[in-house]
Amino acid sequence: MRSRREYIESLRDDREVYFKGKRVPDVTTHPEIRLAIDHAAIDYDMPHDEKWRSLAVVEEAGKSYSRYFQLPRTSEDLLQRSRLIEGATALGGTLVVLVKEIGTDALFALHLVAHETDQKKGTQYLERVQKFHQHVKDNDLAMSVAQTDVKGDRGKSPLEQEHPDYYLRIVGETPEGIIVRGAKVHTSVSVNANEMIVLPTRAMKADESQYAVSFAIPVNTKGLKLITSAYGAHHDDSHFDAPIASRHRMMETLTVFDDVLVPHNRVFLKGEWEFAGELAKTFVEFHRFTAISYKLPLVDGLVGAALLMAHYNGLERVKHIQEKLSKLVGYAETLRALIRLSALDCARGALGIAIPKPLIVNTAKLHFATQYHQMLAYVQDITGGLIATGPSEDDLNSPETGAFVRRYLGGRKGVAVEDRLKAINLVKELTATDFAGYQAVLAIHAEGSIEAEKLAMVREHDSMRCVELAKNLAGIT
Repeated sequence: MRSRREYIESLRDDREVYFKGKRVPDVTTHPEIRLAIDHAAIDYDMPHDEKWRSLAVVEEAGKSYSRYFQLPRTSEDLLQRSRLIEGATALGGTLVVLVKEIGTDALFALHLVAHETDQKKGTQYLERVQKFHQHVKDNDLAMSVAQTDVKGDRGKSPLEQEHPDYYLRIVGETPEGIIVRGAKVHTSVSVNANEMIVLPTRAMKADESQYAVSFAIPVNTKGLKLITSAYGAHHDDSHFDAPIASRHRMMETLTVFDDVLVPHNRVFLKGEWEFAGELAKTFVEFHRFTAISYKLPLVDGLVGAALLMAHYNGLERVKHIQEKLSKLVGYAETLRALIRLSALDCARGALGIAIPKPLIVNTAKLHFATQYHQMLAYVQDITGGLIATGPSEDDLNSPETGAFVRRYLGGRKGVAVEDRLKAINLVKELTATDFAGYQAVLAIHAEGSIEAEKLAMVREHDSMRCVELAKNLAGIT
């Protein structure tokens, strides 16, 4: 089990990272990236904290390892994983940590699909997946997952694109390994991971086999270039004005594979086009379970902020405020119930791996995404317009303006002005700033679109059972 310090030291490896067009010589000393690194280090703090150790660590055969790397075999394994993700995200200020969560989602999917591919194609991918799994588990490594191709013209298939590299593809092979070229987008935590797992983004056809590729490489591999998103720069903001974003950040990259050599023993899919879609789908089944687990602190934060502001503003007994609070509570608790049910009603896959029930997982994700913006509106309405127009910490502390801020921006008797403004700033972060915008985009697009979730629900639903019931009720034979 690595420490925070050991994790951070491991990132000093000459990886090729760019921020606002400039090469970053050391990601651990760059102020914006360091904010993301310190946030990610939460996953390395928890095993060494007595409060979290029993949840974060698995003791097995005299050895200790992170629970994230445990292959889930039972409902309880899934529930423990969910609790760990929820706990880490709460420590992360409602922002998921992800450096172990997403990579192990991919590993679970790779175990299942590699086993199936080996059975049907006579390949030996499962052994490679298992060795890689043991490697990251034994060394307690941080992982990112690159899945979403840049895609180009969304209405065209990979082979129909004007640019053949709009989807990552195999362009050559040597005795040492395969050579890949292309780019992926939305690659979370790539700048501060040790390993990158690459997955296909969609189903492929027989003539698209060059695009059916999956592998894992160290992040400092030659030819791998990470171009970071500069969205949401907050490292120098005060904790008063930006209580979450000043402490927590996750970064994404445009991830370029400029003729990258991947050793054969790190390749998990090489042209078996029939399994590209299955691998993409299986990963999402696990990753959406992770997603609804890490949404729990965010929705709880919205509920708590709304309750706090209703109290501070003296509005908790107003009928329309109570109605909004009840909807917020119902929204949060429905999500919590659905994730628990998806684990309790899990399926048993190959190798004894427990799979969260896809129908319920997708229902939970759809419930979260389609109502999220309305929940933000409820919290904003309860809080008031000072979310956008309120003074800063500098105004509060200024000898010229501070007395006026304290005199005129009080609320309920007995509530300190500073506390009320802190609560308002929390609501601002959760609902109205670029941090809130980031979370809102994640609500819609992360782990697949709303339409993808709807399609998955229809695909997974036992429709014939309902049709037969309807026939029986109608008297149709």
